[in-house]
Amino acid sequence: MSKISPQLTLYTNHLTPNGLKVSIYLEELRAKDPSLDYKIERLDLSKGTQKEPWFIKLNPNGRIPVLIDHTRDDFPVFESAAILLYLEQNFDPKKAFSFDAAKFPKEYSSMLQWIFFAHGGLGPMQGQAHFFLHYALEDVPYGKKRYQEETKRLYGVLNIGLADRDYLAGPGRGRFTIADTNAFPWIRLHTRAGIETLDEWPNLKAWLSRVSNRPGVKAAIQSVAL
Repeated sequence: MSKISPQLTLYTNHLTPNGLKVSIYLEELRAKDPSLDYKIERLDLSKGTQKEPWFIKLNPNGRIPVLIDHTRDDFPVFESAAILLYLEQNFDPKKAFSFDAAKFPKEYSSMLQWIFFAHGGLGPMQGQAHFFLHYALEDVPYGKKRYQEETKRLYGVLNIGLADRDYLAGPGRGRFTIADTNAFPWIRLHTRAGIETLDEWPNLKAWLSRVSNRPGVKAAIQSVAL
């Protein structure tokens, strides 16, 4: 791999779960390989920086995060789950946070299933709950109730998936993978969705505590909050 430094640049914002999940994976990777060098560029979303022409060239959708791979001609990758998979394929050769798809096809598929569950279900539903509770220009009680209840339902799905398990994917009690990385930042903000406690979902509550205490996760939260 090229010795270009930094190897990666992450355009992100500390307020968003989608930005945090990539920072977590980068910190976990760097803990395994200290030679991994990346930098964070924080965008002020309130100023609309993500809609400026230079950024639209990187992501036509005008959203963070965006990862730039300087080792591959400044190749841009957008969509947070796609970024996780790109890093897994190109910067996690030992599959420390994934599985070799050829050797462990069932485990790899399980990991993908949970990634798509969070990316296509949990994230959009909880994101809408955040919107109607905190950002909508008018009070829409139906919107609040609809998306908060759907978020709770999806928490229940995760709670079932974590029965007798420590992590979402892998044999036995599982092991920490990008499936956990992908879901964690949303569950971390459960109070922002109007869900004050996770007592209703004890498996999910224990998982949140377990993931929160990982050094890489703590480092990522600190790095994006600076």
